[in-house]
This record gives sequence, structure tokens and C-alpha cells, in this order.
Amino acid sequence: MVGPLTVMSETLGPTAPDDVRCCAMDALSSLLAGPQAREAHLLRMQMTPPWALRIEDRAPLAVLVMVEGTATITPDGADEPVFLEQGDAVVALGATPYLAADRPGRAPQVLILPGDRCVDLSGADVSERMSLGVRSWGNSADPESVMLIGTYQRPEAVSRRLLESLPGLLVLPAADQPEAFVDVLSAEMIKDEPGQTAVLDRLLDLLLIAVLRNWFTRHTESAPGWYRASADPQIGRVLGLIHDHPDRPWTVSVLAAEVGVSRAALARRFGSMVGESPMSYLTGWRLALAADLLREPDLTLETIARRVGYGSAFALSTAFKREHGVSPRDYRANAA
Repeated sequence: MVGPLTVMSETLGPTAPDDVRCCAMDALSSLLAGPQAREAHLLRMQMTPPWALRIEDRAPLAVLVMVEGTATITPDGADEPVFLEQGDAVVALGATPYLAADRPGRAPQVLILPGDRCVDLSGADVSERMSLGVRSWGNSADPESVMLIGTYQRPEAVSRRLLESLPGLLVLPAADQPEAFVDVLSAEMIKDEPGQTAVLDRLLDLLLIAVLRNWFTRHTESAPGWYRASADPQIGRVLGLIHDHPDRPWTVSVLAAEVGVSRAALARRFGSMVGESPMSYLTGWRLALAADLLREPDLTLETIARRVGYGSAFALSTAFKREHGVSPRDYRANAA
């Protein structure tokens, strides 16, 4: 039996030196706090060739793991397909539709549409016809290929900065895969017990975090500026201060004093490494947090404003509308 401590120890994987990893993970932890599955759509897809699915569900984010067999994924506009082997994991962002199939060039047989609708090319619903039991779906009870799919149904505003830094299709090879999480999720997915939805949501979150952490560690050159900057002794500390204490009245001078550099040096180095000024990054982080907190119906706008560093609800509303194009009240209503 795999216990929680075993799962955590087996999925850490090789990383940067401890001091660098600590700073980088602090920034990453703040941004990974956004993707929190709530009644996520989880499915064990069982397929035998020939098969091809066109995914057009526009889900903000999906995690796919090839448990058995092989498959190909071809995003719209891509020159070449991505070949998946057993153990490979994929993080797909919903903005770009893609084709999942047993081989490249296969014509789609089923369309996956928003709202978890599965239809054939005539528009007829095939969800029930292809059902194979609890959270299991496909064209074969004795499949050659099995894929675990976890889909986040709605965006989480805090993770926007993270998701915008990712490629449309991120692939983590089997050698870098957090196997323990996959094993536990695979076993739990076909259960139908009390509290199962909550269990699966949390397992999906853990799998996503493990995949993204391992991918960032192994693709530092492709990682966003804030991730690479987290390893810098001064800029990493500044990012940590911004993430951990957005309510404080930060200025460039105050942040520079906290890390022992001049105001000009901090502004120059932060902009070079992160790609924006410290105050621009702070504003973006505060407003992302505010958007997430607006999903909590019991929090007043005044409370949210204080938590994210704005002196009043009016000041937050002005900045929020400038960033998001809608007032906090309208954003909360839409989120609900």
C-alpha cells in the first residue's frame, strides 16, 4: 500500500540545489494555489484502434496520463503530432482544440464539446453508448490504450499568471513522471464511495502540481521569467515578499531595502529577469488574488481590498475594472 509519505517522497524528483529550489518553490507554490479542482471531470478512457477524438471542450486546463499503450495528440495548427508512450503525461490548455488518436492523420470519430458533451459526426450523443462503468469510457472493455483524463471545468484567476506562461501543450515524459500519484488516482477513479468527488479533486490537484513542478525543473530555459528569477538571492526574496504579503504598502524603495540593494539596482534587475517592473508585478498579483477571493461569497469588497493591499473598496474597484474590464461586483456575479 502506498501511503502519503511514500507518495510525497517518490514524487519530489531531482531538482536544483536546496537553496535555489526553496526560493523557486515559494513563488511556484503561490501560483499553484490557483488550480483547485471543484467537481472536476475525471475519466478513464479505454480505446482500441482505430480511434480518434477531436477535443473542443474549451476547458481551462486538462491533465492526461498515458497509463497503457500509445497515442498521438495533434493541436490545431501544429506541424507535427506529439507521440505519447506509456507513462507520459500531458497538460493541455483549452484555448486550442486538438485531435487525440491512435495514429496521426486519423479522421475524428467523436467530438468532445463544452459541458462534457460527446457526440459523433452526425451530432448524436454517444456518452451513454460508450460508457464502460464508473468513470470509464471508450470503445473497448479490453483496450490496447488507456488514458487517465482530468479536466478543470473553470478557470481560477490566481493561476492566470502561471497558465499564461505555459505552452498550449506541455508533455512530461514517463521518466520524469510522478508515478505514485498516477497509481493512486488510477485506483481511486473507478471507485464510487462517499466523498469520492473530493478525493479525486485533491488527487488531481496533486498530480497537476507534481507534473508542473517537474516540468519547470527540467525546462528551466523555457520557464517564465518569474520562475527563473526565483532562484536569484535578491529577486527571489522580493517575489516571496510580494507573494506572501500583498497587503503591505510596498514600494520599490521599501522592497530594495528589505533585500539590501539600491532602488535603481532592484528595478533594473527585476525588470531584466521577470520581464516587468516590481510594481507592475505586485499589481497583477494583488488583482489576481482579489479575483480569486471574489469567488468567496461571504467576503465583503472592503475585506478583500484590505487583504490584497488596497486602502478602500473604491480603490480596488477602479484597479480591478481597469485590469479585468468588469467591476468586482459583476465579476463575482459571473463567477457564481
